[in-house]
Amino acid sequence: MFYEMDHDIVCAMSTATPPRPGPSSATASPTTPSSPSAPLSPSGPSSPTVPSTPSTPGRTRTRLAFDWRVRFAALAVIWGFSFLLIKVGTHGFAPFQVTFGRLLFGTAVLAVAMGVKRERLPRGRRTWVHLTVAAFLLNALPFSLFAYAELTIPSTLAGICNATSPLWGMALSLVALSEDRPTRRRVAGLGLGFLGVLTVLGAWQGFSGLDLTGTAMALLASLSYPVGWIYVRRTLAGSSSSHLSLTGAQLLLATAQLALVTPLFTTLPTSFPALPLLSVFVLGALGTGLAILLQYGVVAEVGPTTGTMVTYFIPVIATAAGVTLLDEELTWNTPVGALIILAGAALTQSRARKPAGGRPKSTGGRP
Repeated sequence: MFYEMDHDIVCAMSTATPPRPGPSSATASPTTPSSPSAPLSPSGPSSPTVPSTPSTPGRTRTRLAFDWRVRFAALAVIWGFSFLLIKVGTHGFAPFQVTFGRLLFGTAVLAVAMGVKRERLPRGRRTWVHLTVAAFLLNALPFSLFAYAELTIPSTLAGICNATSPLWGMALSLVALSEDRPTRRRVAGLGLGFLGVLTVLGAWQGFSGLDLTGTAMALLASLSYPVGWIYVRRTLAGSSSSHLSLTGAQLLLATAQLALVTPLFTTLPTSFPALPLLSVFVLGALGTGLAILLQYGVVAEVGPTTGTMVTYFIPVIATAAGVTLLDEELTWNTPVGALIILAGAALTQSRARKPAGGRPKSTGGRP
């Protein structure tokens, strides 16, 4: 959850280093870029080269396709249920404690993965400084905001707010990333997406019955992700460390940040209720640690275009989980607005097709 990235930014994070020899990992690059520091072209990455084996090619392709689809579905379910787990976790613990717990358990999972693959933490003071900022923008801040938001808003609404990340990302990339140029389709998608946000929030009835503070926190959390992605793209895309190493260090730093902040705003729990504690554990171990490994594995195998489509399933699963398991109320404008948001997000990620000859269309002399 919370790593559903804009197409270009997934490419940047997925191609910081060429893939290392050996078995593919969650940090493997979808394709080898022309240079270690060059981001992968967003026009259509190829899947990683699969070493030839004595097995039948047809069977191998079937097995690999089945494997990534299962992992893709598991990722959608894990991230979709994460909003429910946050809600249950806050029933027994303070929001900062929920965030600290999920980061702690998530870091433990990545530490085990790094140990198995014999990965080392990245080196270099500059890399650690950039990772500290990334940890705050991509983990500590949004995780905490969602936990606080769900004190006053339903998990279904939090999941739908999370789906606005591609919209924020597209809007910010037009300003911060010079290679991203607006097209009519993408601008229309941006407008359509935010129309969906207003539909979900019931703007025509003056946002009545809506907790504005909690909703604003959830939307701010979703905005924090693309800000972090753009920062990572600008500062860490040329790192020589593997993505498993970078992500493990990032979660470690986020955990340290919450370890410093949590005692300042909370007191030690007097009890550890079983269900909230289990929710925090699952949220960290599966929703943060395992999910990151699954996502990078899927992106490495089928490319970021297909891998990031998991974004569009998350609010559907989050809504279904909240309504069926938490008895949260669902009015007509929530699913309708969510569909509009997803349609807008899909348009913002669309790109013009290349002509039949494979050459890009003329840009009127522009580089």
